[in-house]
Amino acid sequence: MRLEKRNETSAVALVAAPFAAVAFTLLIAALLVLWAGAPVGKTYALLLQGGFGSVFAWSETLTRATPLILTGLAATAAFKARLFNIGAEGQLYAGALAAIAVGGLHGGSGLEWSPWVLFPLMLLAAALAGAALLLGPALMKQKLGVDEVVTTLLFNFIVLLFVGAMLDGPMKDPTAMGWPQSVALNGDLELGKLIEGTRVHSGLLYATALAAAMWALFRFTTLGFRIRAVGANARAAAFAGIPVTRTVVMVALLSGGLAGLAGAIEVAGRTGYVTLDMSPGYGYSGIVIAMLAGLHPVGVLLASVFVAGVLVGADSMSRAIGVPTYIADVIVAASLLSVLVATLLTQYRVRWK
Repeated sequence: MRLEKRNETSAVALVAAPFAAVAFTLLIAALLVLWAGAPVGKTYALLLQGGFGSVFAWSETLTRATPLILTGLAATAAFKARLFNIGAEGQLYAGALAAIAVGGLHGGSGLEWSPWVLFPLMLLAAALAGAALLLGPALMKQKLGVDEVVTTLLFNFIVLLFVGAMLDGPMKDPTAMGWPQSVALNGDLELGKLIEGTRVHSGLLYATALAAAMWALFRFTTLGFRIRAVGANARAAAFAGIPVTRTVVMVALLSGGLAGLAGAIEVAGRTGYVTLDMSPGYGYSGIVIAMLAGLHPVGVLLASVFVAGVLVGADSMSRAIGVPTYIADVIVAASLLSVLVATLLTQYRVRWK
């Protein structure tokens, strides 16, 4: 058996690949459901109902999808230029910590800041914190040939240790009864609710607008063309006069900044403070979302809602029939593997000797 490069990639195949990958993933997950002794049809029905079956279910799904959209966009931006950013989880926490530093600790200085000034400063600080974390690995890759997968992954653990130190130290909430959490965000900086009585907040609108802006960036701007060119072939792009290192630096700032914004919006829209369990792996799930979306910013919106619905629906499904919630993690992880294989088969055909 060997793989043979296709002369032309079908547009229909590119569109159908993610759906085929999801269908194959659900088939694999069905075997695990049967192994757990539960009926497959009822399990999937409860999964869909829990994620999309009511206004409350939709509100929880959209709340969970908001940070996933931003981390998915962060992975999309980086992967477009073949900068494999695996550190969105750490960048998210760095952004959340920076948001609290600006929006929660400023009161100690005795200065009164208007929310109209403080809110954009908080978002800017979060974006800069996330961007700074990716800038170092990007420069090390370009100048020293250091693998960015390793450096960005290790930065996740470094950032989490640093966050833990801050939560037990200078940023610890003195009213938290010893619980490791930061001081609370200024109430004037919290995002408003889109639907009263639910947790879905206006951060969803910010995330959607950023997805549209990134689509326009890739579609209509010179920078977007340069990013796609560097991702297609960096040596050819350099030969054509494209500044590869400068383009990779811009991508690093964009990708890390989006992940940092995810942390700030999660704090301002949902939690109100930083804890070590604030993110259940949003940064890593963003990679899955970017691949499911085919590195398309608009597709990231749909893929984020799908993944969020699976995660939310798994909770209610587990309570109803006793299937472990880990089935959702299996679905998300298997979706990534399936979409990688499906994408490969759109570009190559299998030949049997």
